[in-house]
Amino acid sequence: ATMARMSGTVDPNDLTCWAMIQGAADGDAAHRDAFAWRYEPPVRAYLAARWRQSPHLQSIDDAVQEVFVDCLREGGALGRITGNRKSSFRAFLYAVVGNVALRVEDRYSRNRERQAPEDLDPAALRAYEAHLSMVFDRAWAQRMVREAVERQRARAARLGTDAERRVALLYRRFYDNLPICEIAREWETDAAFLHHEYARARSEFRAALLDVVGAHHPGSPAEVEEECKLLLNLLRD
Repeated sequence: ATMARMSGTVDPNDLTCWAMIQGAADGDAAHRDAFAWRYEPPVRAYLAARWRQSPHLQSIDDAVQEVFVDCLREGGALGRITGNRKSSFRAFLYAVVGNVALRVEDRYSRNRERQAPEDLDPAALRAYEAHLSMVFDRAWAQRMVREAVERQRARAARLGTDAERRVALLYRRFYDNLPICEIAREWETDAAFLHHEYARARSEFRAALLDVVGAHHPGSPAEVEEECKLLLNLLRD
């Protein structure tokens, strides 16, 4: 069983990235649960893509567990990253899961030299590595967007009905793929007003996404903005 089971004592969407990471590194059980809940999807996506046509595929659950053990054990990987908040946490986690994958593969073929997928020339190997990086980054982007949505929803609940309606508008527009004019008819609302509210909703989502991404990606506001654009572009591909 994976460690990503929430105990119910901490909502990961209410934690900043570094507060949760520091708490997990310090051994707090609820923060460790929150850490695993938040970061399991990109870890699992990477391993599934790497081992898609491999006997290692049956080891995914154990490998996911091993990633979090590596991060969370005393003296483990998280202890290194908490002392260096200028590093990208996405790059850090990608390196950890890659190292665990190599370790699993080496154990499987202990008496043989570990090989990349058979018959890959250098160009194909570079393409394979680029594909794995893309899979990880896309799953990371999905997690960041999901967290931004939850953050926007939580803010809307505090602000009241109009803000909650704007969240519902974004959902109808993007998840249900309905044009604004159709939503306006459905809600019996003026379309021009709804276009205005839609612009506000997108601005509120952008602010939430900047908060989430900024907590994981060190740098200037302009660099965080570029990271947001990168993640959103990954989801459009």
